[in-house]
Amino acid sequence: MFANIDQAQAFVKQHGIRMVDLKFIDLWGRWHHVTISVSEFNPSLMENGVGFDGSSVGFKSVRAGDMVLIPDLSTGFMDSFWETPTLSFICNTMEADTKELFAFDPREIARRAEKYLIESGIADKSIWGPEFEFYIFNKVTFENGVNVSVYRVDSIESNWNSAQGGHGHFIPLHGGYHAIPPRDQLYNLRSEIVTTLEEIGLKIKYHHHEVGGPGQCEIETPLLDIMSAGDASMLIKYVTKMVALKQGQTATFLPKPLFGEAGNGMHFHQLLRKGETNVFYDPAGPHLLSNTALYYIGGLLTHAPAILGITNPSTNSYRRLVPGFEAPVNCFFSSGNRSAAIRVPKYATEPDKVRFEFRPPDATCNPYLAMAAMLMAGIDGIKKQIDPSAAGFGPIDEDIFSWPSEKRASILSLPTSLDMALTALEEDHQFLLEGSVFSEEMLKEWIRGKRCEESQIRIRPHPYEIELYFDL
Repeated sequence: MFANIDQAQAFVKQHGIRMVDLKFIDLWGRWHHVTISVSEFNPSLMENGVGFDGSSVGFKSVRAGDMVLIPDLSTGFMDSFWETPTLSFICNTMEADTKELFAFDPREIARRAEKYLIESGIADKSIWGPEFEFYIFNKVTFENGVNVSVYRVDSIESNWNSAQGGHGHFIPLHGGYHAIPPRDQLYNLRSEIVTTLEEIGLKIKYHHHEVGGPGQCEIETPLLDIMSAGDASMLIKYVTKMVALKQGQTATFLPKPLFGEAGNGMHFHQLLRKGETNVFYDPAGPHLLSNTALYYIGGLLTHAPAILGITNPSTNSYRRLVPGFEAPVNCFFSSGNRSAAIRVPKYATEPDKVRFEFRPPDATCNPYLAMAAMLMAGIDGIKKQIDPSAAGFGPIDEDIFSWPSEKRASILSLPTSLDMALTALEEDHQFLLEGSVFSEEMLKEWIRGKRCEESQIRIRPHPYEIELYFDL
């Protein structure tokens, strides 16, 4: 939005801004914020930043937790959810003493991945198109204690409410894809989300009801560069949740909030450009893909089990990655097959838009780290010229679930638990360390934190266990 502090201060004066909100992402993918009075928004801020305790968000130890935030002026937007006129920025996290970018800052890791791409000579820019699936519920309750473990969600769209009477236009399980009003009762809410996003400068392609009958929705942006895609991911989650809250509802991007219903993915469309040329495009190639694109696919699928430790970093992620819900469970690529880990869209035939999508990720990921990891795997595949067909990754355009089990076993499976994904990441991460993009220290901290989460789930009795075993 702004090229320098002078432009930003002129905007502040012109629009009567009273507060400046500074948002920043922690290692795990959550936004935090601190708000300063407009009187503190000056050139000194851009040099000295605003101090915060990095240990409280997982960045530092308690003994040396001092860090500072410096706003990225290009990310400025009016935060319409505030009653007081507020200008908001996404920040870079910096070392308090040296004012150098913090090595674990997720946005900085994404920058380093892009720099490594440029230095490789393969391309100048990586282009991304994340898809955002989420559920809108009318109410959510949950409780966990010594003697209780329960959650419940409700949706006015779901046919589980049909016996209560009312309008009669309920959506059955799996029946929500592109549902039309009056069944689709969330169209106004989605339009408000999109309008709010467009008002702050983010372009949106479309929105629609998704497969999940009880309130599943999707929003998609045009293709973006890596930093814009990461920032857009955080903005879309923020605006979606805030608009829903304003309307007395609640939004979740949780991969699998409902048993037996479609889960929420975060598919990442991706391609590489050199100058104005899409280096993934070859009119004579299979599915219009160049050798560079195929090698990238080879790298992505070779390292997919490890990558899932970053792109699917919650225990709930693996409730979604199960057969029967268009969620990928095997490492292969295909043209149009939605059960493939990588799908080449048949509709993307223009030279500048030929691409593929990596379908396993979900929105519990840190988007900057997820894209950096996928890009590093793709670069590794290009450098090593990993032919995906020779490596046994397809293309496969058949329904693999109709195959005999012994034939299906010939395809590499994706991890079926967070523990398996983290073990794969421990065993296969050298490709992430190239160019000092990721570091051993950062990956160890990531794995430690995620194993801690996994262990807390593992030691708790599950409600279904009580149903299964209580009478034994």
